[in-house]
Amino acid sequence: MRIGICDTTFARFDMGAAAIDELKNNATDLTIIRQTVPGVKDLPVTAKILIEEENCDIVMALGMPGPMEKDKVCAHEASTGLINAQLMTNKHILEVFVHEDEEDNPEDLKILAENRAREHAKNLIKMMYHPKAMRKEAGTGVREGKPNVGPL
Repeated sequence: MRIGICDTTFARFDMGAAAIDELKNNATDLTIIRQTVPGVKDLPVTAKILIEEENCDIVMALGMPGPMEKDKVCAHEASTGLINAQLMTNKHILEVFVHEDEEDNPEDLKILAENRAREHAKNLIKMMYHPKAMRKEAGTGVREGKPNVGPL
């Protein structure tokens, strides 16, 4: 299995390293290819390159948009680009964004970023190796990085 990791220098925590560590702790037959780019709007083309030129089976795109309105616009544009890249390649790209204004305290933001990266890495493993396990979680209110909200 070839897994692409693309992340940004703009992030204030190395979510790519946390995701890679989690992947390696949960699967042994992985080839991980990591590319780091300046910001979130660079992630879509990098994810597409990882799929088309590096033959990755799936990609995680990790970013930490800032708190300003223009950062939120950039995050939305990046998200739209990631969706388009998925549609163009017929491959999953797991978007893992942590917005800086999700937590006021820097230590809480760091914990959130690490947990979200690790939990999405576990999702990737489930998607690729254990799809029935993922299916069992349907409708259960599972969240990544924060407490689960539970089913209705």
